[in-house]
Amino acid sequence: MNTFNALYQKALKGEFLSYEEGLSLYLEAPTPDLMFIAHELRKKASPPKMVGWQIDRNINITNVCVAQCQFCNFYRRADAPDTYITTMDEYRTKIDELYALGGRQVLLQGGLHPKLGLAFYQNLFSELKRLYPDLKLHALGPAEIHHIARKDRMSYLEVLQVLRSSGLDSLPGAGAEILTDRVRKVVSKGKCTAQQWLDVMRAAHQLDMLTSATMMFGHMETKAERIEHLIALRQVQSEKPEGHIGFISFIPWPFQDEGTELKEQQGISNTVMAEEYIRTIAISRILLPNIANIQASWLTVGTAVGQLCLQAGANDFGSIMIEENVVSVAGANYRHDKDSIQKAISDAGFKPRLRNQRYEYID
Repeated sequence: MNTFNALYQKALKGEFLSYEEGLSLYLEAPTPDLMFIAHELRKKASPPKMVGWQIDRNINITNVCVAQCQFCNFYRRADAPDTYITTMDEYRTKIDELYALGGRQVLLQGGLHPKLGLAFYQNLFSELKRLYPDLKLHALGPAEIHHIARKDRMSYLEVLQVLRSSGLDSLPGAGAEILTDRVRKVVSKGKCTAQQWLDVMRAAHQLDMLTSATMMFGHMETKAERIEHLIALRQVQSEKPEGHIGFISFIPWPFQDEGTELKEQQGISNTVMAEEYIRTIAISRILLPNIANIQASWLTVGTAVGQLCLQAGANDFGSIMIEENVVSVAGANYRHDKDSIQKAISDAGFKPRLRNQRYEYID
């Protein structure tokens, strides 16, 4: 008899597996078993043959960031010669291009700029919504919210209330990396702690603000710490008020190491091969039964691995990524347009469906 049968049955019922149970499966269960269970759970969580995809654009508000994460090649110190803050004219050019391609959402990534406080983002979001009333702003992230709150001496809840009234629609799960402080003190020591990241999300969920969650793995963390990360997300999701969505999706992606300080100075390279990524997608679906959508990061693992993930618990293929400036400068060079992303989904045996950030299908 398979020693994992009892855990398989528990997982298939959608019950919460313990940290120890999840780690045991992740370390030792056969990959086909994990894929099968995750796929069965995926079929219960979303339409079985549908796979979502999206048209959006990443726009970096600034490249100045005091966090100076060791996995990021994009940031610049405040006194660097090539720093910038995106101008409104530049936003208009980029968003007009997005609209011409059928997109209506931007992912605005901030960076921890030492001089930009709440008033700056309030004015930015308000102006963008004035110019583009139907534009969805999926912007900033817990690290930026923590930075703004500390700078303006406000609570997370107060900052989020102001930003939402200014046009913020949803909060990305950026800056999670690995949610243990042992890891964060090395790879992202200038960012908020794991607890602070989670507390920002708790505040967002109190306001019924839509959020997503991520995990960047395959650097210096242990597999046990990956499971800790998933359990922490599950706990926060279980605390959200009744009727609120909370985390609408989870996106794990492997560390992109090309030219990073982690690799060049500490010799830490991406350790994640195809099977390990597929197993991580599967265990994510198994350990997160209260998060409906799991996204495969084809941008970092490639189309073929992403397609296999659709048989291992993932139900979403993400965005065509009209513009992406962070992981691409660390070695993520895969690309899709609206035709090729739909073909990739169809070739994997599923029906591609264009969606919005709320995972509502769009004709």
